[in-house]
Amino acid sequence: MKIEYIKASLVNIEAMQKLVSPEVESGVILERSSDEMATNIRSYTLAYADGILVGFCALHIHTAFLAEIRSLIVSEKFRGNKIGENLVLSCVKEAMDLGLQKLLSLTYKQSFFENLGFIEIPKESLPEHKIWADCIKCKHFPICNEVSLIKNL
Repeated sequence: MKIEYIKASLVNIEAMQKLVSPEVESGVILERSSDEMATNIRSYTLAYADGILVGFCALHIHTAFLAEIRSLIVSEKFRGNKIGENLVLSCVKEAMDLGLQKLLSLTYKQSFFENLGFIEIPKESLPEHKIWADCIKCKHFPICNEVSLIKNL
């Protein structure tokens, strides 16, 4: 199986939303409207296996020093093939190329991110605009079970 990693384009939005919909339904990943995805399309990296979209994630820049790995998804059938790891590593490389200093992740998969060099931080240390811009949209807000992690670049 050959996995290809490419930057997203606007024609990918419908397939991306379809892939992520089960995780959105369960509340694991925040829903992103087509317009929001279009606005941020340059932040997404996609993973294709033999021409089929099997995963993606986004590098969302918050400040000149801090970005976030968000919306990481890999199709259940393709998990365990290092696709998620490679997607995150592509975001790490892009963040370093941009001159960012830190990468943030809010996740239910703490050990996955720790294996990639992220360390847990208190949620209280998150930038306030993160809470009001994203977390307020979550079906679990204000009772959050996600873990906040950061990686120094």
